[in-house]
Amino acid sequence: MSQQTGYSPSFKRPAEIMRMRRKRARSDAGVFSSPSGQSSADSPGQSGSSPACVRPFSPGPLFNTQNRAGGGIKRRNPFANIENTFSPKKKLHIYNEEKDAMDSYKKPTEKEGDEETSTRKENLSFAARLTEEEKREDNSSKNTFSEDDSLFEEEEEDIKTPLLKSPQAIAPASIAVPVCTEYPADWSLKTRLLFTSPLTLSWAEQPKAQEEALGLSQHCRAQFSSLPHSVQDPKSCSELRCAFQQSLVYWQHPSLPWLSMFPRINAERSFTGKSTPWAQDATLQQSLMREWSVSLSSLYSLLKSRLCPYFYLCSYQFTALFRAAGLGGSDNITALISPTTRGFREAMKAEGIEFSLPLVEERKKSREQQEEEKEPKEKEETCCDLNEDADCQTHDDEDGSFSWLKEMGVQDKIKKPDGITIQLRKEGHAVSLDHKPESVVCVEGSHTFTLINFLINCKSVVAAAGSQAGLPPTLLAPVAFRGATMHTLKGRSVNVKSQVGSTYQNVSSLEITGPILPSCLHTITTLLRPAQKGNFSAALYSHTPTAVMNIQTNKQQVTGGSVDLSGCGLHPSSIQQLQQPSGLGKTALTHISMKNYSYTWKN
Repeated sequence: MSQQTGYSPSFKRPAEIMRMRRKRARSDAGVFSSPSGQSSADSPGQSGSSPACVRPFSPGPLFNTQNRAGGGIKRRNPFANIENTFSPKKKLHIYNEEKDAMDSYKKPTEKEGDEETSTRKENLSFAARLTEEEKREDNSSKNTFSEDDSLFEEEEEDIKTPLLKSPQAIAPASIAVPVCTEYPADWSLKTRLLFTSPLTLSWAEQPKAQEEALGLSQHCRAQFSSLPHSVQDPKSCSELRCAFQQSLVYWQHPSLPWLSMFPRINAERSFTGKSTPWAQDATLQQSLMREWSVSLSSLYSLLKSRLCPYFYLCSYQFTALFRAAGLGGSDNITALISPTTRGFREAMKAEGIEFSLPLVEERKKSREQQEEEKEPKEKEETCCDLNEDADCQTHDDEDGSFSWLKEMGVQDKIKKPDGITIQLRKEGHAVSLDHKPESVVCVEGSHTFTLINFLINCKSVVAAAGSQAGLPPTLLAPVAFRGATMHTLKGRSVNVKSQVGSTYQNVSSLEITGPILPSCLHTITTLLRPAQKGNFSAALYSHTPTAVMNIQTNKQQVTGGSVDLSGCGLHPSSIQQLQQPSGLGKTALTHISMKNYSYTWKN
């Protein structure tokens, strides 16, 4: 006979269970012993058929007949078992006073079949393991159960315990919902933003003349108004509309009204067919470059003085980002250029500019760590494998060492590559990085000043042929600089219907286009938070060559407030965000969503 705890082997035969139920149906009443040993009214064939406080034909909880109104006995589902009747909490609690329960058991007066006796003993053994807490709950119950009660009633009783309640049924104070009040800094340039919200976004367009003038004035003076946590009527809130106009402002050089000066990479189509009088006029080209050099020098001076937080240089073949000390987790002025070519990097070396390739170095470091984790025996087997000989030989050829051929005794059988072949292999590896994200170059510290002089005198920053021939690179900054023109991003609001399941809901959208700087993106989302009551989402479209600028430049990281950037012209919350290292790697944000004042994002 099975001795499994809390389980009766007689449950496996339903026919025998039904026979015993019919037998009890013919009886007048069952006889149960009380905990004190006294018995109730006896009936033929049923005397002592069940111990005290034990429910027949069920592994369910006990019910004390003394405290039950009417003395009714709940008949249980005979096919129930321990696994689907009790919660894991009740199964794990073992009552340690089994001996006292055994003493309170009164033996039956009439002898019954072996299977029925075994059933009662198994039920008794299981009842003796119930906790005192469960007994007190059962004894305090005053409900009367009928014979037709189902097993689901017991499940309703068990769900009263807090451990079995659903998360929605638990009090809100017991669960702390995580709130993310900020998203990672994204240093990539955006070309388009599309905001959507269940609340209207029409307040963001068609400002009044006074609101637009006040917004431009606040931008030039670096004045920022404080807004409440939630704006009840955004359309009538003049402070909100002025602050929104202030967040759309950026500064650009050169500025040609009939040409779109951003983006510049792969933008020949936007310049084709447009008037370019400088293309065939060398004097005009020199004049444009002279003014551009003055503007670039002015920007670097502002950056060094921490009066300009960052600026972008967009040429026809690469984009450069210059950041002030204290931004991006670096305590030095940093410059990132992407993408680059081998010729451009060689020219930088010739000018004495020290730079690094962060992604290449990161990959090399990761490869070295993997090699160090390998066992020496595995290294020898890998080097001796014919499929890996070419890679090992290439690696050693770059170092100019062929000693491993002598160790293997095959130095005379293998033709050694000459110096020209080795040089071509090195150049081929360097050229393979061209125009890829891995070609991003990082310049730090005082070398950024040398880089500025290099860019002013480098002829390759200006296209010599094509639709952009003779046109200097575009300079973009969030603050004013010498020779710059003030521009504002273009916004357009549209109300649309979005299908949600089988119904349509009104959704308001706001589209913003132009060269969207990192600080502009953060300021706009900061204003939408109170205006939309913490519920909106945004699709972000990045300028692909600038997505890699979210990489970490070095291991040195500064803490917030260690570098004073209060005079750089940005909102304090934007400065705090841009000071932290970006954790996006070589990717950019593609989606931002706020729900109940908590951010989520995708990249």
